Amino acid sequence: MIRVLLADDHEIVRLGLRAVLEEAEDIMVVGEVATAEAAISAAQAGGIDVILMDLRFGAGVEGTKVTTGAEATAAIKAAMDNPPKVLVVTNYDTDADILGAIEAGAVGYLLKDSPPSELLAAVRSTAEGDSALSPVVADRLMTRVRTPRMSLTPRELEVLQLVASGSSNREIGQELMLSEATVKSHLVHIYDKLGVRSRTSAVAAAREQGVL
Repeated sequence: MIRVLLADDHEIVRLGLRAVLEEAEDIMVVGEVATAEAAISAAQAGGIDVILMDLRFGAGVEGTKVTTGAEATAAIKAAMDNPPKVLVVTNYDTDADILGAIEAGAVGYLLKDSPPSELLAAVRSTAEGDSALSPVVADRLMTRVRTPRMSLTPRELEVLQLVASGSSNREIGQELMLSEATVKSHLVHIYDKLGVRSRTSAVAAAREQGVL
């Protein structure tokens, strides 16, 4: 029996996932949580094989640090010798989101509009430790492999996301705890990889190519 924890801040999503999973005889939903912090605690308590992890959680309890699904995944892996496997189930399919989750240790990455049969197959694959990716996500990763010049590092993607939000080099440095000189260096590499010469063009090119 595959024991599953649902970690998503939307109750209606958890209800939908539970309805699909409980149709399977080999899968049992053993709990639900609405914050990434609660997912970490539940994982450490044991008795879970697979966590269906949302990527972005709402504010939750006032005063509680908001942690992303990727950060929670990394924390679970770091704190446990034999952690449950993580299958990210989200609406977000940018390169930065996908790479961040996989680098944090997620075994699979599924979009919320995936058909029920795909969800069940992904849970089973994840439980075995086998990679489970939505076709859209798999295509993204293969495209990234085939076009290395376009491959921005996770840090470069973070910088570019902040550029897209309108942050200055100083603000980006403060947010990511980098010097302005390091931020400028990252921008030079970003421009080169995207074949552009300005911040505006970099953001436009990244959006056009699905990087943002």
